[in-house]
Amino acid sequence: MSMWLLRLGAKVVGYSAYRPSTPCNFDVCNLAARVGDVTGDVRDVDHLQAVFAEHRPEVVFHLAAQPIVRRSYEEPRLTFETNVMGTTNVLDCMRGATGVRAAVIVTSDKCYENMEWPWGYRETDRLGGQSPYGASKACAELVCHAYARSFFAGPRSGRLATARAGNVIGGGDWAADRIIPDCVRAWSQADVAQIRSPHATRPWQHVLEPLSGYLWLGANLLASGELHGEAFNFGPPTSVPVSRLIASFNACWEGATWEVASPAANVGEDVLLQLACEKAMSLLKWRTVLSLDEIARLTAEWYRAYYGRTLDLFDLSCAQIAHYTACAVAQNLPWAAERGAA
Repeated sequence: MSMWLLRLGAKVVGYSAYRPSTPCNFDVCNLAARVGDVTGDVRDVDHLQAVFAEHRPEVVFHLAAQPIVRRSYEEPRLTFETNVMGTTNVLDCMRGATGVRAAVIVTSDKCYENMEWPWGYRETDRLGGQSPYGASKACAELVCHAYARSFFAGPRSGRLATARAGNVIGGGDWAADRIIPDCVRAWSQADVAQIRSPHATRPWQHVLEPLSGYLWLGANLLASGELHGEAFNFGPPTSVPVSRLIASFNACWEGATWEVASPAANVGEDVLLQLACEKAMSLLKWRTVLSLDEIARLTAEWYRAYYGRTLDLFDLSCAQIAHYTACAVAQNLPWAAERGAA
């Protein structure tokens, strides 16, 4: 997101409590030299207010979270404090700040009450979440809805919307208990990757897919108030099993092997999950661009470059953004025509 915003000519200031892993995308791409880097916790509302007052953001993209499902079982209080009160603090800072015109609040596809349906969840379906993580994201959605109606309803108020993305993969992610980071950690050391739920289905997409949606949603909020208070799903048209994703990724990584982990390793994880994204297609003219094999190829290319020390990772990331944008231009997507030139 930061790299794409830089390409679009934005001045970027990021606010984060810590690096999410070692290594991490922020460090290997040397983003500290390119963006404003503020260390802070979204649970600390006083510090967050001071940062809003100092930098006076025009557009806010809120992605700060405790994002790991399994960790939410280990630290439920931290998960709720970060994902619910952290979101509340961001919205309260927006309410008290001057100059904020639009905000995209990113929650999760796990915010829905999962009924193990074979069809996709729509934005009007019931919120719930079986895990503390999913429940915290459902709560964050309710908080956003309340703030949109209660505090951002005036003609001069900022506009906000929420975004619920399907499962994201791509270069630069080393988070624990995520399937592709788990694989690259193992395969970079010639180990066997442990796969928890090979038959579970997920709406897999490359990280650039939902980012294009977030950026385009933000642009539309700036342009008009018609989407204020709305929620949008961003994901592919179909979900596929974990085993299919691993097969595509495996084909791009010579010598890669995997096996099924013990049943105890997949505690609290949903089996069947799919999103319905017709609303984004109808109102934003947004849809995903890449096939599953293309997603695997771009992701493997990034990690092979990192472990092989062959390319500058910032340059490679920017090149992948440019490639993705060119694919969207070729498919006549309106966001690419409007914003892709940068």
